[in-house]
Amino acid sequence: MFGINFIKFMPSDYAILMHKTNHPYTQHYCENVWAIDPVKACHGQKVGLAWFSPDCKHFSKAKGGKPVSKKIRGLAWIVLKWAAKVRPRVIILENVDEFQTWGPVRKGKPVKKLAGTTFHKWESQLHSLGYEIEHRELRACDYGAPTIRKRFSLIARNDGKPIVWPEPTHGAPGSPKVKSGKLKPWRTAAEIIDWSLPCSSIFERKKPLAENTMRRIARGIQKFVIDNPEPFIVNYKFSNEAENTNQPLSTITAVNSHYVVAPSLIQYHSETVKNEVRGQSITEPIMTVDSSPRYALVSAFISKFYKTGIGQSMSEPLHTVTTSPGHFAEIQAFLIKYYGQGTGQKVSDPLDTVVSKDRFGLVTIHGVDYQIVDIGMRMLTPRELYAAQGAPADYIIDHDYTGKTYPKNKQVARCGNMVPPPFAKALVMANLPELCVRHCSDMTDLNNTVAV
Repeated sequence: MFGINFIKFMPSDYAILMHKTNHPYTQHYCENVWAIDPVKACHGQKVGLAWFSPDCKHFSKAKGGKPVSKKIRGLAWIVLKWAAKVRPRVIILENVDEFQTWGPVRKGKPVKKLAGTTFHKWESQLHSLGYEIEHRELRACDYGAPTIRKRFSLIARNDGKPIVWPEPTHGAPGSPKVKSGKLKPWRTAAEIIDWSLPCSSIFERKKPLAENTMRRIARGIQKFVIDNPEPFIVNYKFSNEAENTNQPLSTITAVNSHYVVAPSLIQYHSETVKNEVRGQSITEPIMTVDSSPRYALVSAFISKFYKTGIGQSMSEPLHTVTTSPGHFAEIQAFLIKYYGQGTGQKVSDPLDTVVSKDRFGLVTIHGVDYQIVDIGMRMLTPRELYAAQGAPADYIIDHDYTGKTYPKNKQVARCGNMVPPPFAKALVMANLPELCVRHCSDMTDLNNTVAV
């Protein structure tokens, strides 16, 4: 039995290098997919599975109004060549859901009235080659990946066996199936964050953050911390582990290495809707990871709202709070206005209009008031992003098999282009369980594969 695993060829070869490093038994062809002879590549062996992930950028909504390439949109035609030449028992294709709108392109723009016509023609020709076809939109979070990534999945088979769609293993925490124990709760963004990494203050930077970034930070803290009745909190004093807000907070001492933070994620891109909060709580699966560094972790450092000790009343002059070595040299108070369109202010500035309710950087958790004393921000690391996609912890992302290191932007680009492994595992195990007998928890042991 011969398995075929396609990955996208990138002009920089970084995709091939990373794949070869982690899948050393795969045959890699660094050339045009149309130049490959399927029969020669498979050495005359029968093919059990062919997996195709054609370039999706020219179908995705993220492309916006930029011109699209007819050539790249037509990469899926290669499926018919392999189906006709080596007749895989099972074909799996994944793409963005907009793949179903595949149609003619004129002057770099898809013809709206002909949307979907090419897709239906392609599907019809695959069916004429003897394949039964089904397709659905699946979410990676339903199969154990801590990302909400939605993908169009198509399964075709010609061996007379039924197409099987894997049952979800995870669900929304409040759903009846999760509460009854039939499904596990979705894995969250909080799980993939390395809480031991420093999160630099947004105020102590050589190059100040852009106004739009500060505005996103303020809106995110407003929505996910101040207005959140149960903000997610992390205790930095002992084990860097998160605390459940349904339980009493551990004692906050005057030792400055003991931080309590209420984190959230912001999208480091421009807003599409004015005043929209482009971010999320980390108690949910992370939003779709793409090939650019999009996500930043924002941590609101908070302390108990005392008049003495680690905290202070906002009616008093700001106390200088120093920290132990290895941490911030000084924690600066930052006041978040969470009404109107305010974006926050430093305490060194005159206080804006005070209304009848407390609206300046106070967070109440189980009846205890906390004051925001600093805000940190850092971009998520490549390793965190790969973990969000469901990649195994030992997946090599920072160097190739020759020992040459990858720059971080190349690591992130490969992450955005990858198929979340839990997705692939679930689809293959459901339809070809006989190929998953050995080390079925690790898809890297499907030897005799071809990557183009």
